[in-house]
Amino acid sequence: MKPIEYLQPQLPAILQDLEAIVTLEAPSHDLPGLAKVADWIAAQFGPLGSLEREETPNGPLLRVRIPGAGKKVLVLCHFDTVHPVGAFATPWKIEGDRAYGPGIYDMKGNIVQLLWALRANRALGLGLPTLELLFTPDEEVGSAASRAAIEAGALRNDLVLVLEAPMGNGDLKVARKGVGQYRLTAHGKPAHQGVEPEKGVNAIVELAHQISRIVALQDWEQGTTLGPNVIKGGTTSNVVAATAWVEIDLRVWTMAEAERIEKALKALEPLLPGATLSVEGGLNRPPMEPSPASLELFEMARRIGAELGLHLGAGRVGGGSDGNFTAALGVPTLDGLGLFGEAAHQLSENVYIPQIPTRIALLSGILHELSQ
Repeated sequence: MKPIEYLQPQLPAILQDLEAIVTLEAPSHDLPGLAKVADWIAAQFGPLGSLEREETPNGPLLRVRIPGAGKKVLVLCHFDTVHPVGAFATPWKIEGDRAYGPGIYDMKGNIVQLLWALRANRALGLGLPTLELLFTPDEEVGSAASRAAIEAGALRNDLVLVLEAPMGNGDLKVARKGVGQYRLTAHGKPAHQGVEPEKGVNAIVELAHQISRIVALQDWEQGTTLGPNVIKGGTTSNVVAATAWVEIDLRVWTMAEAERIEKALKALEPLLPGATLSVEGGLNRPPMEPSPASLELFEMARRIGAELGLHLGAGRVGGGSDGNFTAALGVPTLDGLGLFGEAAHQLSENVYIPQIPTRIALLSGILHELSQ
């Protein structure tokens, strides 16, 4: 029996597991909610291998080790979501051929996908590689408490599979932009705006000059963008603004571009006499640049998908994931292996029910081939 033949009749049970994890609402930083999801994951995956649980400031981090053959594989999942508790009027519903709920697509549903891929291979006597499954609680807020464990796990293994959502058309992800967060602060000098404005140095005016310079650093052909998207300055309207700052979102496809931008930001010089500038921040996630080994991994997945009727492409996306960290270490990484759906981070977030068994079978086939 093929995995898809085993999984199709299991769809009602798979949906029950989806409902169970999705209705345990767990936005980032909600430690009680995250603990409940971690308990559910431990109960489901613990019997499949050896379970370790580490409490971090951002919530529980779980690691499950499953012995196998062939390759040593790190599988990355996160269980925090962006949705506040109660954001969905109904945290679980099925309408037509789609299931809706907070984090079902990004990415609680993909934890269930992994669970059933493992169950399918066990039930059918199909091989598994040596697996290290890592479930993290803070991917949506930068993975500060998880990054060390992610990178150490990557270096222990031959390759990394990331169960983030696929592209909107179902393609896998072989490249992601790096993400940088910077704050540029202009320092001026306060003065009374009506009595002696000439004695002041307006930090907001200085910052306005600098923002045009920042935007000029963009390179659309290279895919390099800088978003000065949050700005604040001054105290009251009758005082020359003494300080002002802007938060800048950087997205780059390559480390070379990241280094170019950081060097340019730190080299900015003030235009107004008496003003000074300071820059804080840096690259939060390095770019996930495709390597020959990661593209070979994609080709294997593409071939297995074709046998299931899936036509998978090699997608590139501007958003980051924990796969950025592992790829930057030179470890072959394939991302976007999760369930097919749409509307990540939106109140209409959903997965497409008819394709659930197929996407699980894809992961099952990948794991089996990696065990050879």
